[in-house]
Amino acid sequence: MLYFALVWTYGKSFFRDLPWAKKSKSTVLLAVLATHFVFLLARTVSFSHPPVTSIPEILTMLAFSVSATYGVIERRSRAKETGYFILNIAFFFQLFSSLFIRDIPTVPEIFKSFWFGFHITNALLGYASITISAAYGLLYLMLYHEIKAHRFGVIYKKLPNLETLERMNFIAISLAFIFLSLAITAGMIWLPIAFPGNSYADPKLIGTASIWLMYGVGFISKMRGLLRGRSLMVLSIGGFVVAAFSMTLINLFFSNFHRFN
Repeated sequence: MLYFALVWTYGKSFFRDLPWAKKSKSTVLLAVLATHFVFLLARTVSFSHPPVTSIPEILTMLAFSVSATYGVIERRSRAKETGYFILNIAFFFQLFSSLFIRDIPTVPEIFKSFWFGFHITNALLGYASITISAAYGLLYLMLYHEIKAHRFGVIYKKLPNLETLERMNFIAISLAFIFLSLAITAGMIWLPIAFPGNSYADPKLIGTASIWLMYGVGFISKMRGLLRGRSLMVLSIGGFVVAAFSMTLINLFFSNFHRFN
């Protein structure tokens, strides 16, 4: 319900230009994030493990990660017009989580490791940033084609300009690279402890390293002025496709990593 109220407020600001919505939406976002953080903390303390032991728990973590990452981007870019589109992603993550989440009082000891919690939290923040960067890539391309076709409708009027969307996309890419770097570092420390004898050549690890490398190349290329505009957006969308493939098909059918019996 809180996420619905959040999206509704941002929607009223974007589509109706209501003064109260434009003025209060960032405050509502902060309140929802604070409430969600308390919920995640309380669940962690109650069950003595981070809330990432089931799909619904991961979805609520993703909802928080997407919202928190967007909050950072909004604050750094000072552009608030894209919140409706990004926060809808968080709303649907949280909706499915709220429908199916259950208490899990006992879990394997491996789930209680600090390194596991640190690894998975940064991984989810990284994937949230990847999702947001892809969303900005799509918004950028949509606005670009609107301008090329001389169609100056609601998208042209309400979205930030192309330069601002590119800057917001780059912030998301930077966050993805940072969080994935932390996740991979923690994973390399935790893997030999959690899975003695497990190979670093596991397809899941290779897939994650490939995603990290893509965003690292994008980050460095943008910093050096070698990649910008549509090329940067294509990389963002391509990175999201690779990440989705890694999280689904590779994880389900080709990897033994992250499986607990």
